[in-house]
Amino acid sequence: MSDGNLLGKKFKELYKAMCQDEWNPYMVGIIVAFFSVLMLAWMRPWGAVGAIRNWGDWIIYGLGFNPFEMFTYIDEDTGEKLIRAPRHFLKGSGSIIGVGFIAGAFLSATLGNQFALRIPPVRELFKAVIAGLLMGVGAALAGGCNVGGFYNAIGNLSAHGFAMWLGLVLGAVTGLKALYWEMEHVTWGSGGSKTIEFPFALQVILGLLALSGILCGAYNYAGSESDYLAKMSGILLIAAALGYSMQRGRWCMIQGFREPHMTGDCTLAKSVALSVLLCAVGVAVIKAGGLQSTVHYVRGTFGWGGVVGGFIFALGAMFAGGCGTGTLWRVGEGQIKLWLVVPFFGISNSLMTAWFKVTDVEGKEDWLEEGITNSGKLGEFVYMPDTFLGYGGTLILITLAMAAWYLVVKWNEDSNKLILPM
Repeated sequence: MSDGNLLGKKFKELYKAMCQDEWNPYMVGIIVAFFSVLMLAWMRPWGAVGAIRNWGDWIIYGLGFNPFEMFTYIDEDTGEKLIRAPRHFLKGSGSIIGVGFIAGAFLSATLGNQFALRIPPVRELFKAVIAGLLMGVGAALAGGCNVGGFYNAIGNLSAHGFAMWLGLVLGAVTGLKALYWEMEHVTWGSGGSKTIEFPFALQVILGLLALSGILCGAYNYAGSESDYLAKMSGILLIAAALGYSMQRGRWCMIQGFREPHMTGDCTLAKSVALSVLLCAVGVAVIKAGGLQSTVHYVRGTFGWGGVVGGFIFALGAMFAGGCGTGTLWRVGEGQIKLWLVVPFFGISNSLMTAWFKVTDVEGKEDWLEEGITNSGKLGEFVYMPDTFLGYGGTLILITLAMAAWYLVVKWNEDSNKLILPM
């Protein structure tokens, strides 16, 4: 074989491994932890709900509504109430994370010949609306979706992640029972599904355009005179890498809560446990070493808010067929059901968050900077290293918790004791 042919063969093998093969879930878990720590070191923890809420704000604003005076501010000179648009979706870090994440997932899907417009049966479209509404409400109560409320909460050493973790387990089990009931008793709306496929050559072209957009966007942000916007270059690239990796490995956290009770397959659960632990170790090194701001990622939902929010969110995610991140990477590969989930997720989360910001204080409406979520009414603020645990004890606690999860699901793989019968 000539050197040219050998080089071509090696390129095809590399392309297949990087762009077409499904990645090992444990490898993806490690990659997700790596980029999660990198995102924090660069600027902030990442999440999905910030982007979706921003898009929901724009939908509400675009329809001409201003519930709870969401877009009202007081002019400092005149004292007059004025209306302003939500933050531009390309200027807020949360939204840029969402845009980058979907772009990365789209890049992965197109280069892997997996992008298609997948129109689900009619019933699934109705479920998408319900799912989005539930996910938005649950994320507002829990202080984030499966990322901000669970993964990055525990990974960033905040106790509120444990509260949502419990709610996610209970919600996933309840949601699975509801899906079983639907399969047995509901027959309407099973038709109407359709898949619109695209030639692989066209998908590659679209993928290269997406890659060009990601790189051009990062370049333009890096050249900004604003230090904040300049930081968005790294945010965009890291988010795109996360979206690419999760789509490539079909890595969806809600599956880690569903599959042990549905099929007995606990691979995703073990992968998520490993990823959370690695993220926590990386964050602890950064924080304890003083390499990042002393402002910690903590939400006041270590209590009923985290548990109930996690339950409601997981119930919605089960109906959607994807968690917060799973929804976004499925958007990137063309699943129309999830395209419908996102706007309803965003609208309900926007409205719920705005409602939380309005509290009744001696009969007068008052705006709190962070609202109920951070006022102690949904639970406590507990940054675990600030307790008697310190950084060492916090890591031991997280290690034990993830090890316990691993052992339980590993036992279930062999015994099938946790599988719910249909």
